[in-house]
Amino acid sequence: MGVLINKSSPIMPNLRPLSAQLAKKAADELFEKPERIDEDLAALRAWLAKCPHIKSRTDDQFLTMFLRGCKHSLERAKEKLDMYYTVRTALPELMRNRDPEEPKLLELIKMGAAVPLPNTVTPDGPRIILVRPGVYDPSKYTIQEVFRYNTMMSDIMMKEDDNLVVAGQMGILDLSNCTMAHFLQFSPTFVKKATMWSQEGSPLRQKGFHYVNTPSGFEVVYNLFKNFLNEKNRSRLYVHGSNLDSLYEHIPKAMLPTEYGGDAGPIQEIVDAWAKKIISYRDYFKEEDQYGTDEKKRPGRPKNADSLFGLEGSFRKLEVD
Repeated sequence: MGVLINKSSPIMPNLRPLSAQLAKKAADELFEKPERIDEDLAALRAWLAKCPHIKSRTDDQFLTMFLRGCKHSLERAKEKLDMYYTVRTALPELMRNRDPEEPKLLELIKMGAAVPLPNTVTPDGPRIILVRPGVYDPSKYTIQEVFRYNTMMSDIMMKEDDNLVVAGQMGILDLSNCTMAHFLQFSPTFVKKATMWSQEGSPLRQKGFHYVNTPSGFEVVYNLFKNFLNEKNRSRLYVHGSNLDSLYEHIPKAMLPTEYGGDAGPIQEIVDAWAKKIISYRDYFKEEDQYGTDEKKRPGRPKNADSLFGLEGSFRKLEVD
């Protein structure tokens, strides 16, 4: 006997259920219709199967992040997914060989130069990430090594954190103990790569960046970053100097770690919990190395570091005698 299939009930995708508040935000701001997700996921998979150059994760949760990041526009989700893997493949120094047990990387993980804070301002609020470059010694670690740790943290959050995926992310950049040596690591080349990774190559929505404890010399790097940002992200930059009261107007004091007068507990406890989590993802990061784009197979023009970041061009003419 054949099995009767009820055509009217859609197959439910294998997704973490959103909280009521985040589900409402997804519906209102991202135009999410749960009954349509499965159909869109099938369309994304069918498209990926026809893209000879992309090797992608295809689980429901991963692909849904692109639908949400593109307000459920299927065409934009395809573009974003292609760009996500294109940028990552063009940045092997940030995205490959991310073994959390490699000694130098493990030191950076345990230092926690960046860490997501445990609480959000409202149940449907963006995830807040605290970045503290002053904790590492720039003569010992390259900015690429530090950033590789950031990309690991970001990948885990994209996999686990519904606030991040639905509501976006907000950064606090604390520049205490930053020296000129830190700032000199931010070459225009690196800044362009980093902003492209977080802006074009990411499905996440940026909800603002707050700079605190800014030393002199900071303006140079700040202006450099600003130049590479799009208009929307540029309008969401806030410089508070050493005035934490003006930061509290945007991010309530209670959200912040003890060291910033808040109730989120000591920073080191948050960092230690994250270090444990990152180490537990060791196999995942190993697996990640197999995903990306093969530009030799891309229909049309290949995209590489040169075409994406336009960095080689400016040096070429110097080599002509």
